[in-house]
Amino acid sequence: MPDDHPFPTITQYASPDLIAAFAYEGRAHDADPRWPESGAPDINTYGRWCGHMCGIACLRMALLARTGNAPTLFELLDGARKYGAYTEDPDTGTIHGLIYAPFVQYVQDVHPLRAEVQPTLTVPDLLSLLDDGRLVMASVHKEIRRPENPAPGKGGHLVLVTGRQGDTVHFRNPSGHTDQARTANLLVTEFAEFFGNRGVSLA
Repeated sequence: MPDDHPFPTITQYASPDLIAAFAYEGRAHDADPRWPESGAPDINTYGRWCGHMCGIACLRMALLARTGNAPTLFELLDGARKYGAYTEDPDTGTIHGLIYAPFVQYVQDVHPLRAEVQPTLTVPDLLSLLDDGRLVMASVHKEIRRPENPAPGKGGHLVLVTGRQGDTVHFRNPSGHTDQARTANLLVTEFAEFFGNRGVSLA
């Protein structure tokens, strides 16, 4: 895939310009004036779930890129939840997910995409999938949005890797706090510092 220009940039938050405030300034997630655009039924539901929807935003981007159409973020979330791609602790209400296997089953059953869990994904494996025309929801540390800083860890957040040119990978970050962080390019060696070596491939 020579470039990723046809790909839309979708964030897990309805207001991309507020992501820096959500991430670094303590702004509450339910203080998002554009929340209805997400398809959430109410502001409280939006505030509770938007921080967990990086994978859902990746799926929405993939659907828009491949078909030109996609349900809202919360319609996709509702579908994924029915398959068990997210769980909630009955005592604390803590949300767990995205859980890859049920998510892949949901995508395969409901959407016009082929999906496959990639439980152990080396960097060469990732590049090979991209060279085969796949999209890859890759697990990275959320601070990949500030790659000029040392990586504090690996994994825990999903970005949609859309292609590569030589040693540079192109990806969309659903929680990117700037335009450059949302529609991003990094050298493979830099990407690897944040990469959790797992994910989901889409075709």
